[in-house]
Amino acid sequence: MAAELHVELVAADRQVWSGEATLVVARTTSGDIGVMPGHQPLLGVLESGPVTIRTSEGETVVAAVHGGFISFADNKLSLLAEIAELADEIDVKRIEQELQRAKAEGDVHAERRAEVRLRAATAS
Repeated sequence: MAAELHVELVAADRQVWSGEATLVVARTTSGDIGVMPGHQPLLGVLESGPVTIRTSEGETVVAAVHGGFISFADNKLSLLAEIAELADEIDVKRIEQELQRAKAEGDVHAERRAEVRLRAATAS
């Protein structure tokens, strides 16, 4: 069994992150899943939520992901997201304002997106 797996996190508009990892945790429609080297092949639907990647160098990369698919085979993990952004790309103050505005307007979907982004930004 290999000690690492190759990970590609891709959004509709760009490649967000690519590299070697020892663990990836993502939220699927079936619940949270952790993928390590040698995992059984899988195909799933991503739910909105933070994705945590533990790199081979021991660093932790966190991204806010909104929808998409997760696929694992031959020690290659693909996360194909509708929208994804790395935690360090997220402006926390702006997201807090968006969250308050979404709550005030009763926009449940915007509120959920803001909460996911805020969780990802503060988890790293």
